[in-house]
Amino acid sequence: MKKRLKKAVIAAAAIAALCCGGIALYAGDYYHADETAAMTIQQAELLKEDGVTAEITDNMIIFRPDEIKAGFIFYPGGKVEYTAYVPVAYQLAQNGVACIITEMPLNLAVMDIDTADKAYERIANVDKWYIGGHSLGGSMAASYLESTGTSFDGLILLASYSTANLSAKDIDVLSVYGSNDKVLNMKKYADNFKNLPDGTTEIIVDGGNHAQFGSYGVQDGDGEALIEAEQQWNITVNAILEFMEIQ
Repeated sequence: MKKRLKKAVIAAAAIAALCCGGIALYAGDYYHADETAAMTIQQAELLKEDGVTAEITDNMIIFRPDEIKAGFIFYPGGKVEYTAYVPVAYQLAQNGVACIITEMPLNLAVMDIDTADKAYERIANVDKWYIGGHSLGGSMAASYLESTGTSFDGLILLASYSTANLSAKDIDVLSVYGSNDKVLNMKKYADNFKNLPDGTTEIIVDGGNHAQFGSYGVQDGDGEALIEAEQQWNITVNAILEFMEIQ
C-alpha cells in the first residue's frame, strides 16, 4: 500500500513538473517586439517629442499627449509581446490620442479580458474612450465590451472579429485588415460580422498583411506584405483618427 502511494505521489509530481515545463516552453515561444518598437519606446521616453509623455508601469505602456482628444485601450495579439504595438500607439498619441497598451499573462489576452478596468482609470478627463486590439486581442476587447458596464464610444478591430454579439450595442466599430493577411480566418471573419452593429466601418489595407499591424517581424503562415510596415501603420493610424473624428 505504501509503495503504491509512493508511486502515485512520484507520478503526480512528474506530471506536475511536465505541465510546468510545458507552460514554460509555451510562454517562452512568442513573437518579440523588434528593434523598431524598442527605438520608438526609447525615443518617447528620452526625447519626449511632439508633446507626448511615455510611461511603462503596472504591465502597461501609456502614451499621454499634452492635449488629449480621446483615449484608446489596446489589447495585443495572441503570443505577441505587447511592446510590438508601440509604433502605432505612439503615432496616435502624437495626434492627441492617449494610448494604453496592456501586457497580457503569457501574451494571451484571453487570460485577462478585464484588464481594461485597470487601464481605464489611469488617465483622467478623457471625453471619448475607445477599446480594441489586434487579432486575438481585438476579439477579447469585443468580449469585454459585451459584459462591461463601462462606457466606450467605439471598438477598433485590427485583423480581428467579434465572437461576442454586439449588434444591439450603441457603439461605433472600425474593422481594419490587410488584403494579404493569411492568418486571419476570413470565413470566421465573415460569419461573425453579423455580431457587429449596423454601420460598422470596414477598411482593407491594400498590400498589408497580419503581422504589420505590429512591429515583430514575420508571423508563421502570414502572407507576404506588398507594402512597408511604416505604410501600413500610417494607413491604420489615419483610419483610426478619421473614425474617432480627430483632425
